[in-house]
Amino acid sequence: MPAVAIFITAWAGVFGLVIGSFLNVVAYRVPAGISLMRESRCPQCGASIRAHQNIPVVSWLVQRGRCANCRGGISARYPLIELLTGVLFVAVAVGVIRQAAGGPSTGAWATSPVFWGELIMLVLFAALSVVLTAIDVDVKRLPNAIVLPGWAAVVVILGATTVLASVGDAGAWEPFIRALLGGVSLYLFYYVVRLISPRGMGGGDVKLAGLVGTVLGWFGWGALVVGAFAAFVLGGAVGLALIVIKRAGRKTAIPFGPWMLAGAWVGILIGEPIARWYLGLYA
Repeated sequence: MPAVAIFITAWAGVFGLVIGSFLNVVAYRVPAGISLMRESRCPQCGASIRAHQNIPVVSWLVQRGRCANCRGGISARYPLIELLTGVLFVAVAVGVIRQAAGGPSTGAWATSPVFWGELIMLVLFAALSVVLTAIDVDVKRLPNAIVLPGWAAVVVILGATTVLASVGDAGAWEPFIRALLGGVSLYLFYYVVRLISPRGMGGGDVKLAGLVGTVLGWFGWGALVVGAFAAFVLGGAVGLALIVIKRAGRKTAIPFGPWMLAGAWVGILIGEPIARWYLGLYA
């Protein structure tokens, strides 16, 4: 791996840990309507958390999962989300670098607007996946304050990427147009599903579908179809498993957002190969 790739990957990991710490704050405060600008405090004693006590993962380990002031327990969820975000950011960086390099690692790919656009977009989508999953599991809703700005940011990033890549290459607009169509298509599909079964589909799921469809559409129609289908397969399988082990009933509300996001990553990673394999069966 060339030096530039090592640097980008290491930066992604450190940045992911820091963002993971912020996502913990977002996951707790946004549903509760608490300002993100308020200083961090211990939820038990209210003592301010100082900078050296807020180092991702490390501070929790050093303090043995307890508040430095009252010694009250701090959930292991906090370092786990920080670590998960860091790992996801590294995985995204490695995947995008491998895709962009495509063989000999000369480092020329590092100046490509498509490389940087996809890296930034997928890092953002990874962060959104973590925080929206945490919130949906906690309170069974997907806040507009996160989903809609996230969707808009993805469109802006991909649009800017396309403008820069289109200099001398008119074909660069195709993925962006496909992304926009993918977002609208999946949004409309979920909207119709919600009209048919309002109890089975929340409004947040419909808006999240627009975001997911935009991301998947960028990578191809196969990624979009496989990613959308995978969400229902994963969600259905987990729901059925919970019913079998008697942790849920047929009328139990199960958050669907996490499975939409998990399905999206399936589509991003292997959607196109699966689609080609399936179509090849009928060739």
